[in-house]
Amino acid sequence: MEKQRVLVVDDDREIVNAIAINLRNEGYEALKAYDGLQALDIISTQKVQLIILDVMMPKLDGLSTTLKIREEKNIPIIILSAKSEDTDKVLGLSMGADDYVTKPFNSMELMARVKSQLRRYLSLGDVNIGSRSNLLQSGGLCFDLESHTLT
Repeated sequence: MEKQRVLVVDDDREIVNAIAINLRNEGYEALKAYDGLQALDIISTQKVQLIILDVMMPKLDGLSTTLKIREEKNIPIIILSAKSEDTDKVLGLSMGADDYVTKPFNSMELMARVKSQLRRYLSLGDVNIGSRSNLLQSGGLCFDLESHTLT
């Protein structure tokens, strides 16, 4: 079975490297990016199963990156941020993140959250529900929730 790819995005290279080591120790392939634009480039060229994303980064911040990703993909996103106020967490989750972890963080807890998100994502697949329609899409199939037709 192919290793699951996790993209780690943070402008702090030490944090990226530490998380990448933990991911590799857990059997995942770790991809690295240091700003939101690099992350979007990687996502457009490689299949990624999960993203760990910092909020405060140069060029394109984590929340803007999350919004861009959500325009096309349903990849699980774990926000990893020094912003620990409840309003920051609510904002991150409201803008499309699936989980929110504050820095400093426990690496064992982060790996448990990675496993949890991947377990759900891999069992459901890359399922997209059209927000403006009643269409459920997965792979090459499209199910219309109103007419109950599968195409």
